[in-house]
Amino acid sequence: MLVPLLLVPVLVVLAVVAFIPIALVQRYRMGVARQRARGWLATLNVIGFGLSGVMFVLTAAMTAIWIPGAFVYTIGGLAIGYVLGVAGVWLTRWEPTPAGLYFTPNRWLVLSMMLVVTGRILFGFWRAWHAWYPGVDHASWAAAAGLAKSMAAGGVVLGYYFVYWSGVRARLRRGGYPSRSADALPVENIRGRGRRTSRGRS
Repeated sequence: MLVPLLLVPVLVVLAVVAFIPIALVQRYRMGVARQRARGWLATLNVIGFGLSGVMFVLTAAMTAIWIPGAFVYTIGGLAIGYVLGVAGVWLTRWEPTPAGLYFTPNRWLVLSMMLVVTGRILFGFWRAWHAWYPGVDHASWAAAAGLAKSMAAGGVVLGYYFVYWSGVRARLRRGGYPSRSADALPVENIRGRGRRTSRGRS
């Protein structure tokens, strides 16, 4: 009974690794699809990624006490993410319409972000596995697992999406689009038409 129980963590890790390609494909399809820019969603993402970035930097500063270079790697990753975010806004296809602002993100940048995350996860698994081999100082297993570089990859993703959604929000404001979703407008128009039709019949 002991051996099957020991295999459970291994099977869980293998299941997560096997699910990564499926999640990658689904995320890519959603990320490159044509979307309507909504002010509330852009603001929510800016706040969310902004707070996540602040917490991430604070965590990196504390982690640097045990993992050398964690803070430097994190700041470097955020800086790269900011630059890629500006490039992402510039390469996005914007479509102003009377119904609202639509945009299609650049497929290569979206794919790059997902590959960064996926690559660091897989590399972290591999390094962590080798870090626990006999002869390795287990007190420094996190450093051996490449935690500092993994945090740099996280900084790239956070920086990219923070700048990107800031750009979406700026585009909405520049175009004079309302901050609330315009989804309710067709419904109101339909109701108005229905009332006018019923009055005409009466």
